[in-house]
Amino acid sequence: MNGTVDADIVIVGGGLCGLATALALHRKSIRSLVLERSETLRSTGAAILVQANGWRALDQLGVGSTLRQTSLLIQGGKFIPLNDPEAKEIPFGISQEFRCIKRTDLIKALANSLPVGTIHTRCQVLSIELDPLTQFPQLMLSNGSILQAKVVIGCDGVNSAIANMFGLHKTRLLFFSTSVARGFTNYPKGHEYASEFVMMCRDQVQLGRIPVSDTLVYWFITRLWNSQDSTIAKDPVLIRQSLMESMKGYPVEAMDMIRNCKLNSLHLTELKYRPPWDLLFNNFRKGTVTIAGDAMHASGPFIAQGGSASIEDAVVLARCLAQKMQTSSNTKKNMFEEAFDQYLKERKMRIFWLSLHTFLVGKKLDTQSSIVRFIILAFMAVLFRDPDWHSRFDCGKL
Repeated sequence: MNGTVDADIVIVGGGLCGLATALALHRKSIRSLVLERSETLRSTGAAILVQANGWRALDQLGVGSTLRQTSLLIQGGKFIPLNDPEAKEIPFGISQEFRCIKRTDLIKALANSLPVGTIHTRCQVLSIELDPLTQFPQLMLSNGSILQAKVVIGCDGVNSAIANMFGLHKTRLLFFSTSVARGFTNYPKGHEYASEFVMMCRDQVQLGRIPVSDTLVYWFITRLWNSQDSTIAKDPVLIRQSLMESMKGYPVEAMDMIRNCKLNSLHLTELKYRPPWDLLFNNFRKGTVTIAGDAMHASGPFIAQGGSASIEDAVVLARCLAQKMQTSSNTKKNMFEEAFDQYLKERKMRIFWLSLHTFLVGKKLDTQSSIVRFIILAFMAVLFRDPDWHSRFDCGKL
């Protein structure tokens, strides 16, 4: 891509949300251009837990049946407290569809469903501004070319360049004291784990385990972030060593799972979040520029809804654009602005409640105060009595 190029709809970011948005638009016969700054498409994070609401959205994109072939159906779960050796396991049911998908499988399914030429890698956006004549956005790319767009959708993640450049974030992201490590462990001869989601907890270290297939298990560990984590975050051997030290007192099979993990799948990240109240009072549109996915509602992994919420964003955004493009008699600029306003109206309260639930769970894990933990549990008992409330949501049809 060189020189000055025109494109009606530009999506910045070739991750989960960017590709899902492009595919949702494609299903509505709307062309878009996806710009990804890396040399290849991103699949950071090993796997994604997808609950029933996420599967409804994936079915609307037309990739649900393909992805179901790559992941086991999870049929139940249990919580195992480890602080008290005599404590009993606490089983919990899973009443709706729940699976764990490899991120590479998800990214591949989305990308392969897009028309050739939709995705452009090695395209980093250096700046974005409004054309003084048309008031449409212009993007300056790292290769020196200028992209004249009618619409820009920032799907470029937690540290969104589009949001920051265009002033769509009034406040900075905040940090949980908790970090999360994620990885896969492969069992060539097959593992003996049941098709269930298992959570273990000892002090302030939590381990989650969920099978992806008969031979592959996804796991994650949350623990308090420490000063050494910034140094070891890029070295999988040191990450594994640090995790093993954190897991003293865990069962041998759990320790072995971490010891035998696939090093190239191992990630350790500090958790950032956008406060729930910021979602209510922030304007996530400027002209014909908006944002979606983690760029808008970074929240943490504590209720396993970040990925599914991003896919929901894609479906709703494409539906709103398609409806306005078919029915509006306004000028194009007003049409796009009205479509984005409708999209944000539909999404704000949904992502507010998801973010608030995640925020409370995250703070419960962070705090060492029994009083604060009691207050948080009281709030959660009142606001989130139904443990499956978030997975019952239906973002609607494209």
